[in-house]
Amino acid sequence: MLDATRSGELRAAIEVVVSNVPGAPGLVTAAAAGITTVVLPHREYAERDAYDRALGDVLRRHDVGLVCLAGFMRLLGPAFCAAFPLGVVNIHPSLLPAFPGVNAQRQALEHGVKVSGATVHLVNAGLDAGPIVAQQAVPVLDDDSVESLSARILAAEHTLYPATIDRLVHDRWQVVGRRVVFERPENTVR
Repeated sequence: MLDATRSGELRAAIEVVVSNVPGAPGLVTAAAAGITTVVLPHREYAERDAYDRALGDVLRRHDVGLVCLAGFMRLLGPAFCAAFPLGVVNIHPSLLPAFPGVNAQRQALEHGVKVSGATVHLVNAGLDAGPIVAQQAVPVLDDDSVESLSARILAAEHTLYPATIDRLVHDRWQVVGRRVVFERPENTVR
């Protein structure tokens, strides 16, 4: 996302990078770029709700308009999601609703699918269950390993995520049922 903001592909500012894991690579990259970083270890909180409240407080202090998860491997609870309604987005390495949770690429290979990919979705309190914003398909090759499939999906994520975040920030959209629907410009012919 940092590269996309620098190139102008993502017309937004990264206000703060928060991690529950000290020394996470994203923290190091952000700090080197002069972006504020915060380490908020979840193990220091007795209850999930207490951690979610503390995380929300950090984000509000930095006036964050859209929370973009990247490698944050914790479920956010109902209290956090309610504090940022339709304001949290995540990227997942499968074509949801297929293969939620961890090891999505391994799950895809074990199930023998011919197409996998990446999904950007709004976050709710369920596991990878929020409304889907955008997806990009990635073919599963006969000789794929978890590593080779993961690398191709990651490459897709690196283009899909910033482009989708840009749309969420700058375009008009709404949630209709379980779908995120972007408003078409007036002069678009269908």
